Amino acid sequence: MNKWIQKIETPQLEKLKSEEKSSVNIGDTVKIGVQIREGDRTRVQNYQGTIIRRHNNGLKSTITVRRIFQGVGIERIFPLYSPAIVKIEVLAQGKVRRAKLNYLRNKKGKAARLKARS
Repeated sequence: MNKWIQKIETPQLEKLKSEEKSSVNIGDTVKIGVQIREGDRTRVQNYQGTIIRRHNNGLKSTITVRRIFQGVGIERIFPLYSPAIVKIEVLAQGKVRRAKLNYLRNKKGKAARLKARS
C-alpha cells in the first residue's frame, strides 16, 4: 500500500519542492501567509513566529511555529504543502544545534531568543 502512495506523491512533491516552502529550517523566524475564508470572501492572515519543529513526511510535512502573544505562548502546526499557505517568508535564520526546540517553551523574554546564523 505504501508503494502506491509514494508512487502518486513523488511527482507532486518534486513539483512543489521547487518553491521556497521546503527551504525553511528549525530556528528560523518566519511570516506565514494563511488564506482564510469568511463567508464568500477570502483574505490572507499573517502568522509570525519561530519554527520549533519540523516533521518531514513527504506531502504531509508540517512545521510547528511558536509565538508569544500578550505573554502567552501560542503554537500552531502548519501543513507545509497546503494550498491554504499562500507564502512563507523567512525573516531571520537562527543558529541552532538541536532538531527540536522544545526547550523554548520554558523560556521567556530575552532568554527565548536565538543567535543569528551568519
